[in-house]
Amino acid sequence: MNEFKNIINEQKILFKSDRTKNEEFRINTLKILKKSIKNNESEIILALKKDLSKSETESYISEIGPVYSEINFAIDNLKNRMKKERVQTNSISMPAKSYIIYEPLGLTLIISPWNYPFMLSMVPVISAIASGNTVILKTSRKSNHTSYIIRKIINESFDRSFIYCIDNEKIDYDELLSYKYDHIFFTGSSKVGRTIMKKASENLVKVTLELGGKSPCIVDETSNLRLAAKRIIWGKLLNAGQTCVAPDYLLVHKDVKEKLLMLMKAYIIEFFGDFPLNNPDYPKIIDTYALERLVSLIKNQDIYSGGLYDLNLLKIEPTIIENVDFNNKIMKEEIFGPILPVIAYEDMFDIINKVKNMDKPLSMYIFSEDNEHINSFVNGISAGGVCINDTIMHITNPNLEFGGVGESGMGGYHGKFGFINFSNRKALMQRSTNIDIKVKYPPYSNGQKILLKKIFDN
Repeated sequence: MNEFKNIINEQKILFKSDRTKNEEFRINTLKILKKSIKNNESEIILALKKDLSKSETESYISEIGPVYSEINFAIDNLKNRMKKERVQTNSISMPAKSYIIYEPLGLTLIISPWNYPFMLSMVPVISAIASGNTVILKTSRKSNHTSYIIRKIINESFDRSFIYCIDNEKIDYDELLSYKYDHIFFTGSSKVGRTIMKKASENLVKVTLELGGKSPCIVDETSNLRLAAKRIIWGKLLNAGQTCVAPDYLLVHKDVKEKLLMLMKAYIIEFFGDFPLNNPDYPKIIDTYALERLVSLIKNQDIYSGGLYDLNLLKIEPTIIENVDFNNKIMKEEIFGPILPVIAYEDMFDIINKVKNMDKPLSMYIFSEDNEHINSFVNGISAGGVCINDTIMHITNPNLEFGGVGESGMGGYHGKFGFINFSNRKALMQRSTNIDIKVKYPPYSNGQKILLKKIFDN
């Protein structure tokens, strides 16, 4: 406990020295991080295989590659991000110049989850570094092999007074959250998110919560069914469905339901064979508790395909469940696994109203060739992000903010939005001393009142 307290104090001292505000320092740090990741790439892939049974290709696509992209984007754009941003000045303040300055917040605590243990640790760390902060990183105990290699990369590359990855065996949540940070960034469940937000409120700490929820996937009667099936199954089965932005349930127009289900079943076989449980490239569920929870969700359901599982392998087949309605038990919580319940619909606006009555999701997916239908879904349903005619892919664009709304989270990041989130947007106005208009000073006359009304009304 004393050692961790010393680390906290060392980071606060370093930040107050203004060393992290230097552009060259930030860029060099990002380059060091990238080099260390490259040097340990094979170990990262092995760790992900041990923790989640991810294939080498999936590990690169969904974990390592996005981290390299984020580092490159941060380095390429840092100089422009750090410049004062000129903004318009209002009439009553003229003559003056107005700016926004992005300054680092200070000591940041980043808490990452187990489902994408490498990517969801490193991407917020990159944003924090680019913004000029110091970092305390806490990884997940569940993905302990990946947590180990992350600690190696961070703690061997940087002084603990700047960036430090804690040993999960030496510190618990109560101690971790007892310190005053300048920003807490958490990715995980809404239950833990509430606890973190409550603790942060005691110290008035800024909090970013990246949570999850039941992200709907809508397929209307005009959609390209073959492509929809392919892209839905890919997005649903990435990391065996243990993805916060995975399509959680399927809403499909009744006229195309049977054909879509047939196509999805065919793509499951094409991707993972007739026996997915025996496919080494098919990821596993993180632990026995999580697998048993998934098994309980498919019990007594109308299974269209799949449903087999192996407790020893910690795997459950890609499972499609039909004849589901909004009152079904599987619709009460985020699934977080390779199970896709299917709800057939006839009236688009009835479906919109039913989804609106649920908690706001992290993502929404719409497969349609009808722009009126697309606009009705986009404008009618609130979600953190929307992807049309694909799944997952919207989060890969660094020019789009990634984050939730309501129960699915607060605050966003990726690309420039990570830089903004980990910064204080300081307002700056520089007024001229050549002119000093008396209209704002007392004693106030009737003429001043008339003039002020004209200024503010315009």
